[in-house]
Amino acid sequence: MTREEQKYFIALIPPEPLFSEIHQLKCHFREVYGARAALRSPPHITLHMPFFWPAHKEQRLVDALGEFAVAKTPIDVRLDNFSCFPPRVIYVAVRENKEMTDLQRELHRFCRMNLNLFNANYQDRPFHPHITLAFQDLRKSAFDTAWKEFENRELAGTFLVEAISLLKHNGKEWQIHAALPTRSS
Repeated sequence: MTREEQKYFIALIPPEPLFSEIHQLKCHFREVYGARAALRSPPHITLHMPFFWPAHKEQRLVDALGEFAVAKTPIDVRLDNFSCFPPRVIYVAVRENKEMTDLQRELHRFCRMNLNLFNANYQDRPFHPHITLAFQDLRKSAFDTAWKEFENRELAGTFLVEAISLLKHNGKEWQIHAALPTRSS
């Protein structure tokens, strides 16, 4: 990254009160298991992996994503308890649905065609919507204990996605830079 570039990613952010409830779960992982990395970003479902963008073209990025978002209809998201990617990741499970998968696929296509962004997915893995609670700094030795605590715990909730969010890294953590509204129903 150069001084002229900033780091961004695109996500869905759950509204209150789910936002605060999930944030508190991230705090629990920090306090009980020493896992703090997930607290460097707000609770979110990643639609597009982090990428670098020229700082002087930031408004072009915001405007383009705003045009994309406003053409989309709000979609329902359903949270469905907890799951994991052993040996380090524990997350809030998000029930996959066609509308969310279509939104993510269309966003990737839009980013390739209009913004010249080609790193949409992590290691070319398929889209698996989730909200991370603990990951890279959750010690492998603590994973089993943490997963036993969460594997049968329940968390349910639904929300309507009325904005696509652009997050920006400030050198220390990710912050919501712009919430780009979808088309009103």
